[in-house]
Amino acid sequence: MFLKKIALGAAAAAVLGGLLLGRETLSYVRTGATSIHKAVKAEVPVEFEIARAHQMVEQLVPDVRQCMHVIAEQQVDIEHLQAGIDRRETELSKQKETILALRKDIGANKSTYSYAGHTYASDEVRRDLATRFERFKAAEETLAADRKILSARQQMLKANQDKLNGMMQAQKDLEVRLEQLEARLQTVRAAETVSQLAINDSNLGQVKKLMDDLNKQLDVQQRRLDIEGKFTGLIPVEAQTPAVPSDLDSQIDSYFGDEPADAAPVASPGI
Repeated sequence: MFLKKIALGAAAAAVLGGLLLGRETLSYVRTGATSIHKAVKAEVPVEFEIARAHQMVEQLVPDVRQCMHVIAEQQVDIEHLQAGIDRRETELSKQKETILALRKDIGANKSTYSYAGHTYASDEVRRDLATRFERFKAAEETLAADRKILSARQQMLKANQDKLNGMMQAQKDLEVRLEQLEARLQTVRAAETVSQLAINDSNLGQVKKLMDDLNKQLDVQQRRLDIEGKFTGLIPVEAQTPAVPSDLDSQIDSYFGDEPADAAPVASPGI
């Protein structure tokens, strides 16, 4: 039921798109699908894609093994076929010698012929020779066909061997390219780490700038105190106890008009 609703919704959307966009509906659909595919692919991490590439390369191994198995079977079949051809060539060579020997014998135009302790009439020898010759020709034709089959199988074996070598070389090349991609990925990740450290250095620079600003504010406050005469940071010379002059009495008498020292003391106010 749910799938039916989806199908009906998709059909309705297609009809509506056809009404609104006309012939360009298919173009919009394709463009939208392409954009979605690119957007999804852009979000896939590179590590995931490399792992997927590794898996795809590993999936080549069964194909390589299957090709090896086919080649092994072909090699065995070719060996058996070659052995059969060699054996039949030897047999045909012997049959050829026998046919030529009989041909030479009947050329003598004798009435009888003796072979292996048996005597045969001239007609029997001729019929035997004719039968041998026909069988020889048929066997030779079959042997020629088998030679063609052997040649075709050898060519197919050579093609499969080339294919196997190409697959194995391609697999090695892909493995090397994957290693190079992983090395590049590590380099990029290391660069990203350095970039993050640079961001931290930027934060440190902000802290340093803040400290410089604070020092500047303190310098301004220090300068303002100096202008006001409230010097700070100097040696506290003023804080030392001044020495009592030896002529303090004379100084006081001179300052106050040489009043006698035995004058009556003036009472302090409020006492």
